[in-house]
Amino acid sequence: MTPRSGVLLILLMTAVAGPHAQGGSARTGAPTQRVAPAAPRGYRYDAGGRRDPFVSLLKGGSDGQRLTLGARPTGLAGLAVSEVALKGTLASRDGFIGLLQGVDNRTYLVRPGDQLLDGRIQSITSTTMVILQRVEEPLAKTKEREVRKSLRQADEVK
Repeated sequence: MTPRSGVLLILLMTAVAGPHAQGGSARTGAPTQRVAPAAPRGYRYDAGGRRDPFVSLLKGGSDGQRLTLGARPTGLAGLAVSEVALKGTLASRDGFIGLLQGVDNRTYLVRPGDQLLDGRIQSITSTTMVILQRVEEPLAKTKEREVRKSLRQADEVK
């Protein structure tokens, strides 16, 4: 860059920026105050029946939103399928009983037919439990899906 092109560059920047770049008013030369634009008050987004564009299509998008709305029932009926883990099974005369641990760090004894917040326990074997989870997505082809909870999840990963 030559000294001549440097002077032209400074003159060009001063001409484009004008007196406001130096903190003065165009008329009086007094310093100007910058006022930030006000945010719209009372703005509320209405989806109008459309899906939320920020929810992943690959995940169960309705799980996270639907479960946070409203008050949940207490106990097992207030736990979602994604919030429970199978910790053990017990053999009884009528079949197997599952030991579920929820996010509340409580242990629940469950049998086939027991209800969760978004599903129902279908069957329990010595190592797995099958839950029919309700799918409440408008574009889903099926309204239920099977979720398998395994007792030895660490061994299956290997």
